[in-house]
Amino acid sequence: MMFCPKCGSLLTPKKEKGTTVLNCKCGYTNKKVEEVKPITEKVSTEDKEIEVITDEETKTLPLTDEECPKCGHNKAYYWTVQTRAADEPETKFLKCEKCGHTWRDYA
Repeated sequence: MMFCPKCGSLLTPKKEKGTTVLNCKCGYTNKKVEEVKPITEKVSTEDKEIEVITDEETKTLPLTDEECPKCGHNKAYYWTVQTRAADEPETKFLKCEKCGHTWRDYA
């Protein structure tokens, strides 16, 4: 990145007669540009393991009125886990009281 020596604004690349020049909105032009390289950033993500609640631990979890997608029972235990960024809502996990099927609720 280069800044205009006259006004301090960011210089933007522009093709002019087959060469790249840097221009400013105030009219300044820098004609001595060798190569304008794009700015890139490499971001890596980490896979997180999510702990599934066991049968012994479900006895202490709260129950809610949710229909199990597997067996249709209307009661399920639930808990929440922060699986995404801190500024995003938690993921609610549900476990059927009858068959033990576990699923997520993103709402």
